[in-house]
Amino acid sequence: MKAVVAQDLSGPSGLAYTDVEDIADVVDGHVVIDVRAAGMCFPDLLMTRGEYQVRFPTPFIPGFETAGFVRSAPAGSGFAPGDRVSSFRLFLGGWAERIAVPPATVMHSPESLDDAEAVSLQVNYHTMYFAFVNRAALQPGETVLVLGSSGGVGSAAVQVARTLGARVIAVVRRAGADEFVASLGADLVLPLTDGWAKVVREHTGGRGVDVIVDPVGDPIFDDAVRTLAPHGRLLVIGFAGGAVPSVKVNRLLLRNAGVLGVGWGEYFSNNPDAQAAVGAGVAKLVAAGLKPPAPLRYPLSEGRAAAELLATGGVMGKVVLEP
Repeated sequence: MKAVVAQDLSGPSGLAYTDVEDIADVVDGHVVIDVRAAGMCFPDLLMTRGEYQVRFPTPFIPGFETAGFVRSAPAGSGFAPGDRVSSFRLFLGGWAERIAVPPATVMHSPESLDDAEAVSLQVNYHTMYFAFVNRAALQPGETVLVLGSSGGVGSAAVQVARTLGARVIAVVRRAGADEFVASLGADLVLPLTDGWAKVVREHTGGRGVDVIVDPVGDPIFDDAVRTLAPHGRLLVIGFAGGAVPSVKVNRLLLRNAGVLGVGWGEYFSNNPDAQAAVGAGVAKLVAAGLKPPAPLRYPLSEGRAAAELLATGGVMGKVVLEP
């Protein structure tokens, strides 16, 4: 079968579309999926550079997220050949024509979404549902500030927060992203310019925001902390800005605020049943009208080009590879 393989740890330049050993029609204890869409996310890029917290020897097939049709499934798994399904699997194998995954990582795809849209939910929307519901205990009517709001995680954060009943302030740093982010349902879209934090405080009547979504880290972390309301929660999602920030804890003390780590993949790896619970929660949001923005679709054969575009910040929303 064909797959996109990381041949070394040089990032997108080390990716190659090539033949790999096929996966059997039946794999004991696993659901075998004919892939119709494979998601591409920032952790995938980190893995191709050897910068993710889990490091794999090359060559390997990246890809956390897949969607497609069941080819075979073990008895009692709840899946049958022909079912449309999605899967989030730590950590490898998605950028291929076929994959075998444990049943606990598989869920039925929403009927209202095609495969590329369904796969878009897997990492970003599940992460943000876990972040808001399990970590921040977000309440309807609270105000959420989303940093890096035009990327995959950021756009998911805007939509999930809105569907959960929050008000959303979105910050963008890419030129031309304002209209895209506004279309996701943000109540206010701000450019990342000097004084953005002051505008946030003014917009909230000086109170600040209840929850901050930060997939960026330095260099805007300190300014973000200053926008927290009393009892506010800052969710650390990642470090797309390139550096891991530190926090002056006196600012947390004075506001009775907190900084919360969000490691959905790590939580899921230690609590396999969490996938079904979070997946069911996301499915309810989809039934309530949530739909990911149209993903940027690339043929699987152009996986390297898609990764290069994602690495340079040229993507708004989600990149999907289609075999």
